[in-house]
Parts: sequence; structure tokens; C-alpha cells
Amino acid sequence: MKAALMWPFALVLAFILMAFVTTAYFLQVQTRDRALSERVSAVAKLVDQKLDKDTKLMRAVVHTMQGIPALTAAFSSQDRRALLREAGPLFQSLQDDYRITHLYFNSPELVNLVRIHSPDEYGDVITRDTTVQARQLNVPIHGLELGALGTLTLRLVAPWQSAQGVVGYVEMGEEIGHLLDEIHKTLTVDLFVLVDKEFLPAQQWHHGLALLQRQGNWNRFEQQVVVANTREHPPAAMNESVLAALRTGVTHVFKQDDQTLHLAMLSLDDASGRRIGDLVVMRDITGLQKSFQRSITGVTLMSLLVGAFVLGLFYFALDRVERDYQRQHDLEHQLLRVGTEHARILQIEKLSALGTMVGEIAHQLNNPLVGVVNLTQLAQRETGNPQRTRELLAEIRHAGQDCHAFIASMLRFAKVSKFECHPTDLAQVVEETVLMFRQTLRHQMPVELVFPEEKVVLLMDAILLRHALFNLLLNAAQATDDESPVVISLQAQPHPETGAPGWRLAVRDHGKGIAPEILDKVFTPFFTTRHEGTGLGLPVVQHVALLHQGFVTVENLPEGGTQFAVWLPQTTTTNPVPTHS
Repeated sequence: MKAALMWPFALVLAFILMAFVTTAYFLQVQTRDRALSERVSAVAKLVDQKLDKDTKLMRAVVHTMQGIPALTAAFSSQDRRALLREAGPLFQSLQDDYRITHLYFNSPELVNLVRIHSPDEYGDVITRDTTVQARQLNVPIHGLELGALGTLTLRLVAPWQSAQGVVGYVEMGEEIGHLLDEIHKTLTVDLFVLVDKEFLPAQQWHHGLALLQRQGNWNRFEQQVVVANTREHPPAAMNESVLAALRTGVTHVFKQDDQTLHLAMLSLDDASGRRIGDLVVMRDITGLQKSFQRSITGVTLMSLLVGAFVLGLFYFALDRVERDYQRQHDLEHQLLRVGTEHARILQIEKLSALGTMVGEIAHQLNNPLVGVVNLTQLAQRETGNPQRTRELLAEIRHAGQDCHAFIASMLRFAKVSKFECHPTDLAQVVEETVLMFRQTLRHQMPVELVFPEEKVVLLMDAILLRHALFNLLLNAAQATDDESPVVISLQAQPHPETGAPGWRLAVRDHGKGIAPEILDKVFTPFFTTRHEGTGLGLPVVQHVALLHQGFVTVENLPEGGTQFAVWLPQTTTTNPVPTHS
């Protein structure tokens, strides 16, 4: 007997422990992914802030330059030597102190007069978007652009105004390498700027590498090339398939040597709003991953120990039950031999009554307790949101109070005349029951409420009525195979015989209906058509309705489905109708 019960219990316990460990694992993964997502958001915010700060700095510098008469005179006369003489020291200071890497002076026709940072290159027409827009709109324009040497640069192009009008355009820029270094130091992440090869010819990129004395690998990726980075080389595992997955918004984790790396991606747009590449954010989570593995190992070992302890307790409990059962069995045989038929029947009746009471308590307590478990799981997922956690804990406390009150009601079952009625908003009772039903059900079944506009307040025991309505909702859900909604309606309806005012609370499903031959048996205790059913749900509904001086009806609807309706009087007293035990 023990072996027959131990194996199923052990399998169920193993399943529960496995589910617990799996849940802990996925919670850890979610925490890890959320941490990277926060870093990525911080990177995007820092990039915007630093670009905005540097743009304001360049605007201030350009404004100051326009106030230098000698520089304005040199620009107006398009004197290259004078521009180099006047702007050269200023550019050197900007380069040393503020990492400004580019300073152009262009004619009104956008022909380059002089590159202060590269004096030997001039005379070409500048056709970049920032320059063209500054000329068209006659206002300063800024943004990220690819340079002629394959570098990604923050540029500011502003018209140079004089008394005679626009004498030309001044362009200032800084490469974003230092910006990546600052973000790397601030957030402890590595960054890789990848530009699509369609926007950067290979010859131009190689020329830039040679001129700037940099290293790079044009063939590292098929469609993109690294133009800036905070780590010497991209990880070997960062390939085309990984980049394609990152572009969809997911993250990627892989190991390289003794490191565990976590990747995410941001889109990179230029000054015209065109996507030119991607910014890959890489975080070293080696320490976090080791801590994660230790946690999972600890949780697994703890689960195994708890499982072994529970299994041992269950074994000893079964052993004791088996001994008690054997003693009871022997005693029954003795009673059968020395007792009368009346004593035997009386014993059976007592056991039946006890079984009925235990079955009803188990059936009624299971519903809110399942909701408590689901609410607890929600609270665990919302640990970062204290307000939501407090709301879920309030729901858990409310469910616990309901269980306590129901147990008190069951203990006073023999004295049902003392059940407690209070003026209660019927709509509130229904809404609370629907919330608990949604938390209990594994899949989200839609529930529609059809209520009158006025507030309906009746004298009732809200706890018992909530249990009755929950049983009707559960039956409706079990009778519905598709995603059709369960409809709860409330409408005024007089008593069909006495005409007394009252309200009809109906629960309708869209299932197959109830077979006509069993329709009159649904309120019979212990009658059920489901293998796992107890046959106590609908009798409890009928009993609650009678306590409130109401009644319950059931009918198969012509259009399909079944409707249970609880009629409640408009005004009740605190004394229920007499019942017989």
C-alpha cells in the first residue's frame, strides 16, 4: 500500500521541485537581461547627452570666432594664409582641451578654402548633408556623419554672417572615439560602432586607416565594418548570425576564454535620420554568471533536501496511517462480529457525514488558495515595484480572510441561522469574484459583465455569495471549449410566484449545454459527470441561495450554452430560512 502511494507522490514532488528550480532559473535570466537593458538605455541616454553637450560647446566656439575681427576679415577676403594664421592656434587649443578634430572654412559655394586640421587638402566641394542643409536653411546644422577617412564624426556647420551677408560656412567636428571611452569608463561596458559597407567604400576606409595609423579588418563582417570601439578586437563569437539576432531586439550570451559576455544593440542614425549602422553594447557578466550558477546550484540542493524531508515525512505518515487503518480494520471486524446491524449503519452514516463535511471544506478552500498561490507568484515577479507588490499582498490578505471566514461559517454549519448579513454592493462582490477567478484559471477566459447603471445594495453574506458565484464561474469555464466569453448579468426581476421585488444574477456559458436526462440532478449532492469533480459545487450554490431566501434556476438556452440564475430578494433579514440537519 505504501509503495503504491509513495511513487505517485514522489513523482508529483519531483515535478514541483523541478518547476521551482526552473522558475528560479528564468527569474535569474530575466534579472540578467533587465540589467543589460538598463545599461543599454543608459548608453543611449549618455550618447544623447554628450552629443548635445559637445554640440553646445561647438556652437559657443563658433559664436566666439565670429566675434574676432581679424578672423572675419580673413574669411571675407578668402585669404587661406590669414585663416591658417588666425585660426591655427585656436584650433590647437580646442584640440588639446576639448578633443575637436576638424575645423573647415568653406566659401558660400561650399568650396573648401582651408582645413585647419589638414592644411594641404583644400579646393574640393563639400556636399555632406549638414553642409548642404546649413546653406539651404541658413541656420547652424549638427549631427553624426561619416567622414572622408571612414570616421564617424559629430559635425556642426554654421553660416558666417557679416555686414555684407554670408561670407561662407565654418564647420567644426569631433570624432566619437573619446565619447565611447567616457561611456566605457562610466558604465563598464564595451562598445563597437559598426557602419554598413554600402555607406563606406573599401578604398576610402583603407586610406583612412593608413593616414590615421589605425588597425582594422575590412573582412571581419560581411556587411559591416568596425569604425570605432573600446575593445581592441570584437569577440570571435560575434558573427553575422549574432548581429542579425541582435537587430531584432534580443540579447545574446556567449563564453569566450574565461569570460561570459552579454550583447545588445542600438541602431545608429546620421544627421539626416538615415540608419548607417549599429552600436553594439557588450557587458562582461562573468562574475554575475558565476553568482547565478551558485544560486541555481544552491536552490537545486535546497529543493532536493526539502523534497527528501517531505518524502520522509510522507512515508512515516503513511506508515502511521497504515497502522491506524489496520487497527481500525481489526476493530470494525470485531464490531461486525459483536455489534448489531443498527450500530454498523450508524457508523457508516457518521463516516459519510464526515466525508461530506471534509469534501465541502476542501472544495471551497481550494478556490481562494489557488488564487493566493497565483498572486504570490505575481508578487515575486513584481519585487521591483513596491506599489504593485503591496496591491498583490492586499489581495492575498483578502483571500486569506475569506478562507478564515468560510471556515468559521462551516464550523457554524449546524447553526446557520447566525450567518452574518450586511448591506453590500452586489457589483463589488461580482468584480472581486471575477478577479479571483481570473487569477485561479490557468488560461485567461474572457468574462463580460452586464450590470444596470444604478448601484445595487442588498443585505447578504458576501463571503458565501462570492463562493457560490465562483462555483458557477468555474462550471461555466469547464463547460466552454473555445474562447467564448462567460457572461454575468444582473437585472431586476420580481419573484415569479409572490411578485416580491428582487434581482436575478445570471451566469451564462457558450458550451454544449446539459443533457436533458441529467438536468434535474445537477443540484443533487455528490452527483457529477466529471471524473475529478466532487458533486458539491452546485449544491453549495443552492444552499447559499436558500440562506438568502432566494433560489437557483438552470436552463439550456436555444442558441446554445447553459445559464444558471440566482434570484435574491430586494430586502432580506438577517434570519435565514429554516434548514434541517
